[in-house]
Amino acid sequence: MRSQVLIGLLWICAACGGVDTPPTATVVRDSADQVLFRLKHNLTLDGVLRAHLEADTAYFYQSSQRADLVGVSVIFYSPQGVETSRLTSRTGTYDWRSGNMEADGDVVAVTPDRRRLTTSVLSYNRGSDKISGPSAFVFDSPDRHLEGDGFTSDPEFKDVLTTRPRRGIVREGAPRP
Repeated sequence: MRSQVLIGLLWICAACGGVDTPPTATVVRDSADQVLFRLKHNLTLDGVLRAHLEADTAYFYQSSQRADLVGVSVIFYSPQGVETSRLTSRTGTYDWRSGNMEADGDVVAVTPDRRRLTTSVLSYNRGSDKISGPSAFVFDSPDRHLEGDGFTSDPEFKDVLTTRPRRGIVREGAPRP
């Protein structure tokens, strides 16, 4: 009997691949009402396209009208429909009622004219059309470099304000926007 149990345990351990083998499947969040793969969604403000959201996976929660996102990409647009910036992050959340979004994990936002902001958390408020972050960030553009702990900006990064600046440089000879 003991040998059968031991053989059974060894077989189970061998089938699992051991401790060093990464999992091959992800577990669907238990409470999600719907799971979508390759989500694409347009966000409008007064009928005008203001952002295009894509996610590899979206977990929808009907009662809270919220979606947890994995593999996030967002393109922001001006009121005239011109692309102002692109954002990527590992994860995020989207509130269907307000249209507000939050990006988490390796957040990178870049504008067509090479302005770049990196941080760990970034929030987008649809009503004010502003982005903000409560944590450390680095902002670079052709004419300046900013570092701080917290910021607020427009999606074009033309007016970046830091709440707790750590370092800033204005590059001489660079054209000002």
